[in-house]
Amino acid sequence: MRWTVKPKPEQESIDQLTETLGVDDLVAQLLIQRGITNYDEAKAFFRPELDHLHDPFLMKDMQKAVDRIEQAIAKGENILVYGDYDVDGTTSVALMSSFLMESYPNVATYIPDRYGEGYGISFQGIDFAVDNDMGLMIALDCGIKAIDQIKYAKEKGIDVIVCDHHRPGTELPDAVAVLDPKQEDCKYPYKELCGCGVGFKLIQGLSAKRGKTIDDILLYLDLVATAIAADIVPITGENRVLAYYGLMVINENPRRGIKALIDQTRKRELTITDVVFIIAPRINAAGRMKHGQHAVTLLTETDFAQAQQYASEIELFNTERRSLDQETTKEALVQIQENKEEEKFTSVVYSENWHKGVIGIVASRLTETYYRPTLVFTKSGDKLAASARSVKGFDIYNALEGCSDCLEQFGGHMYAAGLTLLEEQYEAFKKQFEKVVSETIDPKLLQPEISVDAKISMHQITPKLMRILKQFAPFGPGNMIPIFMAEGLKDTGYARGVGEEEKHLKCSLYQPGFDPIGGIGFNLGDKLDVVKGIKPFDAVFSLDENQWKGTVSLQLKLRDIR
Repeated sequence: MRWTVKPKPEQESIDQLTETLGVDDLVAQLLIQRGITNYDEAKAFFRPELDHLHDPFLMKDMQKAVDRIEQAIAKGENILVYGDYDVDGTTSVALMSSFLMESYPNVATYIPDRYGEGYGISFQGIDFAVDNDMGLMIALDCGIKAIDQIKYAKEKGIDVIVCDHHRPGTELPDAVAVLDPKQEDCKYPYKELCGCGVGFKLIQGLSAKRGKTIDDILLYLDLVATAIAADIVPITGENRVLAYYGLMVINENPRRGIKALIDQTRKRELTITDVVFIIAPRINAAGRMKHGQHAVTLLTETDFAQAQQYASEIELFNTERRSLDQETTKEALVQIQENKEEEKFTSVVYSENWHKGVIGIVASRLTETYYRPTLVFTKSGDKLAASARSVKGFDIYNALEGCSDCLEQFGGHMYAAGLTLLEEQYEAFKKQFEKVVSETIDPKLLQPEISVDAKISMHQITPKLMRILKQFAPFGPGNMIPIFMAEGLKDTGYARGVGEEEKHLKCSLYQPGFDPIGGIGFNLGDKLDVVKGIKPFDAVFSLDENQWKGTVSLQLKLRDIR
């Protein structure tokens, strides 16, 4: 692990903020590191307001999209709401279809089959729209690169509205409206919305046209917060407001489908992290193991008993998914170990027997293990399909662009992407990908980094600090949970390994002269000798609360020790 301590801001800036806000130096430092330098910015950070959301009509083509939907409703046209099979796509479809169906019945939904159709708008999906006399198709979380498919839809007499957040290619699809804040000529102030976020801006625009306010669509934010968490988009600016209020809806008045999922986990109050690790994998499991339409059905169900039944089915898909991804990860790790002739900059593995639904999860696990830009391939029809995952600081989308002559199709983000290629191109692509990465990556990015916000002394860790830090939530990219470093620590003699094979570390740490604080280090069992040794040690950690038999106490959530 590389420990990188962020530069401390100028003392003058810290002093100004401490005086303005009445906080101590440490809190002021953490705020400045998050771009908060004055009272108004701090107020917006600690107290997000719905009126901080931008006017949806600032987004390019929003007026065209709203007008075309209103026209479809006025004419009684059939509307198809189309979205991808992952969490962002299925939540988007659930959001848009349930909003439209509140006042208009002629709405159907369509999720492409991961295995039969693949990612994005498919010709099969357009044929479905033709066969069912759809006049308008609203594509969510996909479509920005579907040039041929949207041309085909137009030839068949179907208008398409694209709501996407992926990077556009050099050519835009010939759609009635293209909503994507990442378009170069789109003046929308916030560029990092997820697909469901773009869909929410569209229903916000439709609501405004009908004389309604943001309060009338507040209950849709449980879906938006779920998509923000699952898609790992920055929780800054507008996303922070959407996630903040979406979490409130999740915890206070979630839709029946989300409540059914929460009830199965017996969790009381969910954080963004809980949404990432509890809600999102279950919604995703439908598209991975069976069909994404199951997730849409769950998320749009209004009868709780029926929602519980759907949630139970999805729980079975998730159990099957977990078993498959563990098995596939083991096989992929063996493949990497066997092929390690020389030190490589990338990990690329392939088996025609791997389940396409879990290769993204497996790619993430391999990246955690070997910390290299990683691709996991499997057979998909007459082609090979892969999921790509990157390491912090390296743009895997750009690397794939450098190999585009070997690819049939690709799309995604800086840290995650998907692609397909012809089987005969696999070896050439593998070599080219290794070459592109080796020539463009900074070698230090191949060592995992812990970014430390501040060095602190143990006496600074107080219940008051914890209360303030809890108000920094929701956490995520752009506003990660604060990480601290303390030096010269010792253990009270309590340290021991806990959990299966004692792979976790439980300890009680102190600096001479100060009271000890309990600590838990997941997967740090191998550091037990360091902690029990005679020499003092340093640790990086976040702050956490430990609840045990009704008592709440502060504890260190250890990230690394040396």
